[in-house]
Amino acid sequence: MKRRTRRSLPATLTAGVLLAACVLTAVAAIQRLTGHQPWLDYRAVATTVHHARWTDLVPALISAAVAVIGLALLWAALLPGKRRILPLTGDPDSGADATDYQAALRAAAADVDGVERARLSTGLRKVKVRVKTARTRTDGLAEAVRAAVESRLDHISPARRPAVSVRVRAPRETS
Repeated sequence: MKRRTRRSLPATLTAGVLLAACVLTAVAAIQRLTGHQPWLDYRAVATTVHHARWTDLVPALISAAVAVIGLALLWAALLPGKRRILPLTGDPDSGADATDYQAALRAAAADVDGVERARLSTGLRKVKVRVKTARTRTDGLAEAVRAAVESRLDHISPARRPAVSVRVRAPRETS
């Protein structure tokens, strides 16, 4: 189970642009059928497009903009999204939410005696823990945090167990 984020923003933007173009075309067609002056005059648009040359600046800029937007949308659709469900050992359909996984590991690090604040970044291969403490002597604190995080990893049991690295930040000793 490797669920990834959806590409809702590019899809929403594309759908919104297409909807606006369709509404504009439908309104112009209905106005024309009912005998009213249309907002979008087909003859004026056709004449402008017919007289435009590919070597002119405006068509080149519009074509470049459409190509860049198309490439950006294609890039957003092809790249995989961020993993939202992390696979666990055992049943192949079991998984843990990535946000909850990170919060559980951060809580394990923060529960260690002497830790004021714990920051955590998770990856598939490595978990980096940055700990802030008020202690001036940090002997054994990094090992205690590593043990707490590894114990929580044992409890969660991810399919691929990441390595744990701990950095402790303490105030400077004044003498």
